[in-house]
Amino acid sequence: MRLIFGRLHRWAGLLTAAFLFFSGVTGAIISWDHELDDLLNSKLKDVTTQGPAKPSIELANLIEQRDPRARVIHMTMTPEKDHSLSFFVLPRIDPTTQKRYAIDYNQVFLDPNTGEELGKRYWGAVWPITRENFVSFLYKLHYTMHIPEFWGSDRWGMRILGIIAIIWTIDCFVGFYLTLPSRKRAKAGADPSVARELGKGFWARWKPAWMIKTTGSTYRINFDIHRAFSLWTWGLLFIIAFTAFSLNLWFEVFAPMMKKVSNYTPSPYETREYRHLDNPIEPKMTWAQIYERAQADGKARGWTTPVGSLFYGPAHGVYQVSFFEPGDDHGAAGVGPASLYYDSEDGRPLGQKLPWVGTAADIFVQMQFPMHSGRILGLPGRILISLMGLVVAALSVTGVVIWWKKRRARVGRREKAATVEGRPHLAPAE
Repeated sequence: MRLIFGRLHRWAGLLTAAFLFFSGVTGAIISWDHELDDLLNSKLKDVTTQGPAKPSIELANLIEQRDPRARVIHMTMTPEKDHSLSFFVLPRIDPTTQKRYAIDYNQVFLDPNTGEELGKRYWGAVWPITRENFVSFLYKLHYTMHIPEFWGSDRWGMRILGIIAIIWTIDCFVGFYLTLPSRKRAKAGADPSVARELGKGFWARWKPAWMIKTTGSTYRINFDIHRAFSLWTWGLLFIIAFTAFSLNLWFEVFAPMMKKVSNYTPSPYETREYRHLDNPIEPKMTWAQIYERAQADGKARGWTTPVGSLFYGPAHGVYQVSFFEPGDDHGAAGVGPASLYYDSEDGRPLGQKLPWVGTAADIFVQMQFPMHSGRILGLPGRILISLMGLVVAALSVTGVVIWWKKRRARVGRREKAATVEGRPHLAPAE
């Protein structure tokens, strides 16, 4: 069994090492995506003018008037103090080609007090990498590898990384098993020290797996780092691996699985058929109508938090209205704010999402991103996940080094054996 698990661990590690290395490094950086983006792009984010701020819906209409090819799909309703407002856009359909217009941006920044355009950028662009899109380039690299859209889907990178995450999740248990002490018994006539070592209790024999022998050879130190770090952080590694699977294969595997095995309440995005973005659903309800309806519904529920953002998903025909104070869009412990969903055809309610409210399965599902990002523990959690990104990268490197050293040793033994077998045998001298 140990031999089989050893081979499984080897090939799972080699298959996932490169993916986990770049995911670990990028994850360590994007734990601070908002802070880094603000630091690099103050010219897009900061304003010096004084209010009152213009209504966001009015500003969204202004963007579409300036470029009729663009459709605003997301807007923040109230700016943070001395900050701009950002609007995400998608291209509309060109009536001549029946395909999306080619526009070179997907995010617009406006001064909320004057409506002046502070700049545009393509969030997540692959090239060229500039200070405007550097953080978003890393963010999208982390979960999509920047694999482009083809065969009508832009989720291929997420699917590949989701499969890698499944292998990683399983390998967490395989690797843990391999750290456990062997149950071998000393052979007859074996050295007494071997017999004494194998005769120790379980915990005494497992203890070396948790330690790093700094006085050993380079190979031994590398091996100890790989094994000990894996054990010290095993619980966190498993959480990161599992949530990487759930987030990347959300629609394909995780949500359908949760619906089958629990009383999970799916969102409208999971119950409605996906429409290709070259065939979007044109909304009949306006932003203003949805905003007014959501305000009334929030008030009827006794909510005192204001409407924080509006989003329209043209692939599903769903409006999402989220309620939060300015700057608090990640919500309670990272699970996101309270949200209401509406049909774009007639504005009928399609459901709601309340943080930390629902069935046990609902809450488990809500926890996936907060656990993966560390936001469930606030600032300490983000620091921890950032450090874990470096640990994952280090484990990937040390694992490959272990394989390479062992492979080189095996090749050397085979070559030596072949040389000995091919050498002519001399008769003993008389």
